[in-house]
Amino acid sequence: MKITMAHGSGGKATSELIAQVFAARFQNSVLDAMEDAAVVPGAATLAVTTDSFVVTPLFFAGSDIGRLSVCGTVNDLLMRGATPRYLTCGFIIEEGAETDDLARIAQSMADTAREAGVTIVAGDTKVIEGSGGVYINTAGVGFVPQERSVGAAHCRAGDAVLISGFLGEHHAAILSARMGIANGIKSDCAPLGEAVEALFGSGARVRALRDVTRGGLATVLNEFATASACRFELWEERLPVPPPVAGLCGILGLDPLYMGNEGKFVAVVPQEDAEKALAALRGAKYGENAAIIGVVAPGEPLLVMHTAIGGTRIVPELYGEGLPRIC
Repeated sequence: MKITMAHGSGGKATSELIAQVFAARFQNSVLDAMEDAAVVPGAATLAVTTDSFVVTPLFFAGSDIGRLSVCGTVNDLLMRGATPRYLTCGFIIEEGAETDDLARIAQSMADTAREAGVTIVAGDTKVIEGSGGVYINTAGVGFVPQERSVGAAHCRAGDAVLISGFLGEHHAAILSARMGIANGIKSDCAPLGEAVEALFGSGARVRALRDVTRGGLATVLNEFATASACRFELWEERLPVPPPVAGLCGILGLDPLYMGNEGKFVAVVPQEDAEKALAALRGAKYGENAAIIGVVAPGEPLLVMHTAIGGTRIVPELYGEGLPRIC
């Protein structure tokens, strides 16, 4: 069945769409009340985030817009040291969308929320004129343990910089799908709760965390440099770029430093904690390819790369658009 404008009217067609596609998959005691707002247990310190997802195509190798919308929001909460608990989701659906596709997206969201340990407690649907597109807005709430305080401004000279796994896979998967390039690259889209908890549980003193999404690693570390007034240095040969992604980059002239991911994060810890942080990440789900890739140093706040041929270059943040749209 295709979506029509009637599905956005707030009447019977809307109720049927919500009941058949969304409520059937997001079922839980909070959402089942179908009230105007969810009432849930709280904590003294909350992390709150919101995000919107407009990726094309809706389904791609390794993931889809539904899994992406949950992972993107959950991971943003995790990067502040929070334990994600609740999500809301708003669907903006263009006329002509297939309800089978919506059901597939909703099921993917439900499965990913279950994996991430979060509950979808509220939602909304709107239908607009268009040609079958689907857009998702999410909001997330998590609880921050009292002893945790992470942020880019906490980085200090002498710290180590770690990445939780391979770079560029999500960006490469989306670009391949858009261009019709056949390869084995799959999106790395994943909820990172287990890896983050393993890092905190290792005893490593975590200074800062950031998921490497739009703008790529280069943009994230330039932001860290500015926030902490420190110089960040990377070694090119330490960057974990899988061969298929490296091959695609070589063909299309892409730089993995600017490619987005949806299942990787940067961690900054004191140098003396780097090895135990690395061991914790490699022992956790989605962290098996983690690596120590650089250091924080005194000096002008910028990002520097030590190249494989022995040179040094400044790596600026992304300028312009990092096409294609990946989230």
